[in-house]
Amino acid sequence: VQLQASGGGLVQAGGSLRLSCAASGRTFSRYSMGWFRQAPGKGREFVGTIRESAGITNYADSVKGRFIISRDNAKNTVYLQMNSLKPEDTAVYYCAASRGYGSSWDVSSLYDYWGQGTQVTVSS
Repeated sequence: VQLQASGGGLVQAGGSLRLSCAASGRTFSRYSMGWFRQAPGKGREFVGTIRESAGITNYADSVKGRFIISRDNAKNTVYLQMNSLKPEDTAVYYCAASRGYGSSWDVSSLYDYWGQGTQVTVSS
């Protein structure tokens, strides 16, 4: 599976952005998809995930209520709608695909494929 993230950019605090992650291959619907981010000088941080079936989502507390993950299996694409953005949301955002993570959806090592990342910058 190859992943291509896009949609990043510069936005003012309080604004919105939608990231997209397009996947290659015919088995996209079998993967749970996740979003992570990495700010300068910090480690990679879990943002949220959507399961391969039923569309069940889980989010980090820091983005809960502001970010929404969705997927379109017909288009092999997962989305991250980011609302009410804050300067602390500034980071490189990565999408990732997992064959399965059980209840450990926030563990990056359980994701098998990663996209190249897209920069999101939120100005104050």
